Amino acid sequence: MADIPSNFAELDSRIAAVRENLRELIEQAAAYSGAADDDLASRRIAEQEALLARLIMERDIELSRIML
Repeated sequence: MADIPSNFAELDSRIAAVRENLRELIEQAAAYSGAADDDLASRRIAEQEALLARLIMERDIELSRIML
Protein backbone atom coordinates (compact mmCIF):
# COMPACT_ATOMS: atom_id res chain seq x y z
CA MET A 1 0.00 0.00 0.00
CA ALA A 2 2.98 2.34 0.54
CA ASP A 3 3.58 2.37 -3.23
CA ILE A 4 0.24 3.98 -4.02
CA PRO A 5 1.08 7.51 -2.77
CA SER A 6 4.43 7.48 -4.61
CA ASN A 7 2.69 6.23 -7.77
CA PHE A 8 0.15 9.00 -7.39
CA ALA A 9 2.88 11.63 -6.99
CA GLU A 10 4.74 10.23 -10.01
CA LEU A 11 1.57 10.36 -12.11
CA ASP A 12 0.95 13.96 -11.02
CA SER A 13 4.50 14.85 -12.04
CA ARG A 14 4.09 13.19 -15.44
CA ILE A 15 0.75 14.93 -15.96
CA ALA A 16 2.35 18.29 -15.22
CA ALA A 17 5.15 17.55 -17.70
CA VAL A 18 2.70 16.58 -20.44
CA ARG A 19 0.64 19.72 -19.80
CA GLU A 20 3.80 21.78 -20.15
CA ASN A 21 4.66 19.95 -23.39
CA LEU A 22 1.19 20.73 -24.71
CA ARG A 23 1.54 24.40 -23.82
CA GLU A 24 4.87 24.58 -25.64
CA LEU A 25 3.55 22.70 -28.69
CA ILE A 26 0.56 25.03 -28.94
CA GLU A 27 2.85 28.06 -28.76
CA GLN A 28 5.10 26.56 -31.45
CA ALA A 29 2.11 25.73 -33.64
CA ALA A 30 1.01 29.35 -33.48
CA ALA A 31 4.43 30.39 -34.79
CA TYR A 32 4.59 27.79 -37.59
CA SER A 33 3.49 28.48 -41.10
CA GLY A 34 2.69 26.02 -43.86
CA ALA A 35 0.57 22.91 -44.18
CA ALA A 36 3.37 20.45 -43.38
CA ASP A 37 4.22 22.30 -40.17
CA ASP A 38 0.56 22.48 -39.21
CA ASP A 39 0.15 18.73 -39.77
CA LEU A 40 3.21 17.88 -37.69
CA ALA A 41 2.14 20.21 -34.88
CA SER A 42 -1.38 18.78 -34.94
CA ARG A 43 -0.06 15.22 -34.69
CA ARG A 44 2.25 16.08 -31.80
CA ILE A 45 -0.52 17.89 -29.95
CA ALA A 46 -2.91 14.96 -30.49
CA GLU A 47 -0.29 12.52 -29.18
CA GLN A 48 0.28 14.62 -26.07
CA GLU A 49 -3.48 15.02 -25.49
CA ALA A 50 -3.92 11.24 -25.71
CA LEU A 51 -1.05 10.71 -23.27
CA LEU A 52 -2.51 13.29 -20.91
CA ALA A 53 -5.91 11.58 -20.97
CA ARG A 54 -4.30 8.19 -20.26
CA LEU A 55 -2.25 9.55 -17.36
CA ILE A 56 -5.25 11.30 -15.83
CA MET A 57 -7.21 8.05 -16.06
CA GLU A 58 -4.34 6.16 -14.38
CA ARG A 59 -4.18 8.80 -11.65
CA ASP A 60 -7.94 8.56 -11.09
CA ILE A 61 -7.64 4.78 -10.76
CA GLU A 62 -4.81 5.20 -8.22
CA LEU A 63 -6.85 7.76 -6.32
CA SER A 64 -9.85 5.42 -6.16
CA ARG A 65 -7.56 2.69 -4.76
CA ILE A 66 -6.33 5.05 -2.07
CA MET A 67 -9.89 5.93 -1.12
CA LEU A 68 -10.92 2.29 -0.66
